[in-house]
This record gives sequence, structure tokens and C-alpha cells, in this order.
Amino acid sequence: MVVLIMFIVLLLLLAVNVPIAIALAVTTIIAMVSSNGTNFLIDTAIVMFDGSMNFPLIAIPLFILAGAIMNSSGISRRLIAFASALVGFVKGGLSMITIAASMFFAEISGSAVADVAALGSILIPAMKKKGYPAPFAAAVCSSAASLAVIIPPSIPMILYAVMAQTSVVQLFVAGIIPGIIGGFGMMFVSYIYAKRKNLPIEEKFNLPNLRKTGKEAALAFILPVVILGGIFGGFVTATEGAGLAVVAALIIGAIYRELNFQKLFEATTEGGAQTAIVMLLVASSVLIGEFLTIEQVPQKVAASIIDFTSNKYAILAILNVFLLIIGFFLHSAAAIILVIPIVMPLIQIAGIDPIHFGIIVTLNLAIGQQTPPVASVLVTACSVAKADIWEVSKTNIMFVAVLFFVLMLVTYVPIVPMSLVEFFYR
Repeated sequence: MVVLIMFIVLLLLLAVNVPIAIALAVTTIIAMVSSNGTNFLIDTAIVMFDGSMNFPLIAIPLFILAGAIMNSSGISRRLIAFASALVGFVKGGLSMITIAASMFFAEISGSAVADVAALGSILIPAMKKKGYPAPFAAAVCSSAASLAVIIPPSIPMILYAVMAQTSVVQLFVAGIIPGIIGGFGMMFVSYIYAKRKNLPIEEKFNLPNLRKTGKEAALAFILPVVILGGIFGGFVTATEGAGLAVVAALIIGAIYRELNFQKLFEATTEGGAQTAIVMLLVASSVLIGEFLTIEQVPQKVAASIIDFTSNKYAILAILNVFLLIIGFFLHSAAAIILVIPIVMPLIQIAGIDPIHFGIIVTLNLAIGQQTPPVASVLVTACSVAKADIWEVSKTNIMFVAVLFFVLMLVTYVPIVPMSLVEFFYR
């Protein structure tokens, strides 16, 4: 009954445009008072503060800042030029460039919204100028940007690791193969679409130009080496790797001589604003998690599903449907924060590896970023492209289908995400 009240109150608050973090906190406080009186309110502020001070969470503002600095210092433009020289000769080359650049940008920012904002502002107008339909330009840029939450580092993975109390590094490793499969799957779909619509190639293959753009972008290639090499090599934690990414982005920006104090201030301000949103969500989530634990809601949910079926693949199917629906209405951070504390006891009882489940959650929420009404990444791409969201959504179905295929592959062929984890860590 308490959970039903919480759900109704949350929907009402969201319906009147109350920010999700505030809505979660208010909903939890109302549930606390209705269930246990006002005694628990004494420690509310302390619980929220302590929960948001978790060390791995420091990686989030650092990765956001690294991505903002990268975009302000000309690194994005050089990566796009290199991708153009590498795959621009293929039919529909600009869409290939968008996907390739997004896969590389994903290795630095960890944020799909940052990806689509940074690359979309350059590539969507370029595609429209070359005669690509605006809905297709927005769709390919939007879906490719969601690779940023699958390919490490990933901000949703960091949040999941904190909520599920599991390894951030192993989650990063598990995301590599699904992210690559998703990227090449989108390239294949783009090529088929380009052949049918007779879209132009961007440029003929030119080896000297490839060398030239590769040399200009060489310093940018250091960033993923610093981040992922340090983390996977065991030299630094994910949080320390995020700090190194900021330092490396600053140094590379200074070498390129495109990063000034004004751009640095803007990047820092942008990073601070995004961080504030995420951390307020985290603080609210700790409060709701504390209440759900006291009420033993996760255990009750787990017991009811186990009574229905004990087959772990059937349980994963149920959770996939649930997560896909949740993704329609909640941003990825809010969905992770709200859902994971409830379902983790079920995952443990069913014998599902939390790393495996983390990739399943991430892929579901990547799809959620592309499906209205919330669709934060899709909305950003539509804004840049000046295209109608429903027209873009129709075109985007083929790219969402790729993400769904990867989700099914990851869910029912666990070796796909877990092979590298097993090889390096177990």
C-alpha cells in the first residue's frame, strides 16, 4: 500500500513538472510520515549527505568536465576530421563518421547527452547540407550518442556500481564488446539506408589525408589510453582515472592552443550544472533506498517474482520489460537510483551475476534515451536538427532495433559481455 501511495504521489509531482530529484525526496518523506510518523525525519539530511559522499561518485563530475574541456579545445573537430578520412568514402559516409566519432567520444565523456550536444552541433548541420533528411541526421546522431553509456567509461555504470555495490572497473570491461557490436550494427544499418536513398559519399579514400588527420588527432588518442589503460591496468581506480582524464584534456587543449580561460570557465560551469543534477538525484535515492530497506520492499518484490518463476532467464525477461517501460518515463540516472535497490535482492536470489545485470540495465536505459516521452538524448538531437520528434522517432526505429538486438544478445548469451571480465579478473 505504501509503495502504491509513493508511486501515485511521484506521478502527480512529475505531472506538474517538479524536478525528479525533488519529487523523489518529497515522495519518500510523505511515505515515511504516513508509515512511521515523524521520527525518521530527524536523520533525513544526514542520510542524504552521507550517501552522496561515496568516493566512486567523484568520477562523475570529473568525466563530465573532461568531456566539456575536450569539446571546448578543438579535440572533437579533429576526431571528426580523422573519422571522415577513415570512413568517409563509404556510401552515406557522414552517418558513418557520426557513429565512429561517437564511439571514440564515448571513451572520454561517459555521457550520451554530452556526446550528442558536442558532435551533433557539427555533424547534423553537415548532413543536412549534404542532402541527408533531417530526421535521419538526428536519429543517427542520437542513437550513436547512446553508445557513450555502453562503451566505457560510463556515468550510468558508475551509478549502478555504487547502488549495487559492485566493481566499476569490471562493468567498464563488460561494456566493451556490446558497445563495439552496437556501433558496427548501426554502421551496417546506415549503409543499407544510404544505399536505398542513394545518399552521397563524403570524400574519396585518400591515404595522405588519413595520415594528416591522424597526426593532427594523435594527441586526442592519448585520452582513452590514459583513462582506460590506467583503469584496466590496475594503476588507478575509476575515480583517479577520471582525474587523469581532466588533466590530460587540459594539457592537450593547451598544446592545441584552442583552450582559453573563457572556454575553461564555460566548460567548468557546464560540468558543475550537470553534476549538481546527478548528485541531487543520488542524495534523494539514498533516502528512498533507506526507506525501502526499512519497509523490506525489495525482499517482498523478490519473493513474489520467485514464487512466480525461479528460472533466471524468465526473471531477466520480466526485468527487461520492466526496465524498458521505466526507460520511457525516467532519465537513466533516476531509473538506476530508483530501481536497483528494489531488484538487487531478486538478482542475488536468482543467481544472476551483478556485472552481467549491470550491462543489461545500461542497455535498457540506452534504449530509453531514444524513446519518447522523456528521451533526453533524442530531444537534444531533435533540437539541434530542428526536426519533429515523432518524425525522428519513426526513422530512429531501425537504430533502436540494433540496440534491442544487442540487449537480447547480452541477456541470453552472457559470454558476450562477460568474456573479457572472465579473462582479466576471474
